[in-house]
Amino acid sequence: MQISKKVEHLAPSGIRAFFDLVLGMKDIISLGVGEPDFITPWLIREKAIYSLEKGYTSYTSNKGMPELRKQIAHFLHHRHNLDYDPEEEILITVGVSEALDLSVRALLNPGDKVLIPEPSYVSYGPVVELAGGRPVFLKTDISNGFKLTAQQIDKACAQKGVKALMINYPCNPTGTSYRKEELSEIAHVVAKRNLIVISDEIYDELTYDFEHTPFSSLKGMRKYVIYLNGFSKAYAMTGFRLGYACGPRDIIEAMTKIHQYTMLCASIISQMAAQEALKNGFREVVQMKKEYMRRRRFIVDGLNELGLSCHLPEGAFYVFPSIVKAKEKSLDFAKNLLRQQKVALVPGVAFGPSCEDYVRISYASSYENLRESLRRIKVYLQK
Repeated sequence: MQISKKVEHLAPSGIRAFFDLVLGMKDIISLGVGEPDFITPWLIREKAIYSLEKGYTSYTSNKGMPELRKQIAHFLHHRHNLDYDPEEEILITVGVSEALDLSVRALLNPGDKVLIPEPSYVSYGPVVELAGGRPVFLKTDISNGFKLTAQQIDKACAQKGVKALMINYPCNPTGTSYRKEELSEIAHVVAKRNLIVISDEIYDELTYDFEHTPFSSLKGMRKYVIYLNGFSKAYAMTGFRLGYACGPRDIIEAMTKIHQYTMLCASIISQMAAQEALKNGFREVVQMKKEYMRRRRFIVDGLNELGLSCHLPEGAFYVFPSIVKAKEKSLDFAKNLLRQQKVALVPGVAFGPSCEDYVRISYASSYENLRESLRRIKVYLQK
């Protein structure tokens, strides 16, 4: 066998594996893929087109264009009172996915453990395994809105070899987020246990009921945190594949070493577009957020009326309802709903084995699609 054993034993993405079933099917309403249904705002697209016409087709610095790093530093200072040196503490990456991969590869030695809340985004466990680490999943459930607690983290740190905590808020798949006081309790354990926090905050601008608090903005946390963010979700720029990492100088330097030998640099056209997004794109973000909030309430109310218990997500554009009423495992429920009613959603088991009683529904779809999907789900449940 020529394939690496580590890769051979790696499970394929539960999301992509399921959506292979959707290919070729007609009249499907897809509520599965996690990306905005809005087109990238025109002023950002125009900047990308203009930069190409002006001949911006070269490599950039490994760390990313200095102008973009300075703009990110300026934005974070004024938006969240975060101060990062654009020369030494900010790295531009190919999406937050690369930033996540670089983080764990720069940090982990073989056997190091990383704490990960479950449900979790599908790539978190695998990237830890590929880096030689061991993911340790901490189960959450609907009873407290799928929130990780400081007590859980502290208890898990009693085992040997725990080096890092990976946290994502607002969360994919649950939409769960954390208020400042909740994060402060977790921060106390982080300092006590000397953990590194890999904080994926790509959905930060899609926080609905309170202001988002970056983990690294908490008192004393800056030295413990790798702050990950990007442009895919809030600015509807998924295809531009652009993210960034901010953190302590030595960690960013280590991540840059790996980045320069693997990815080299992010697309210059995407970096030009991102500069425009930071400069003039926030008004569009606000408008998209308003529409997501309208859909959020509609889909949550509709699911609860159908008897599929669903908490109100505090951010992102997902709901994670219970399907206990259907008396099916999540994969069976998703497959049968797809075949019989042509509604595609993601089985909860894709986000961890403790999630069999849930499915993920994205409300990054039109109001009309959501309304029709609820009607079809109702028909399926009645049958």
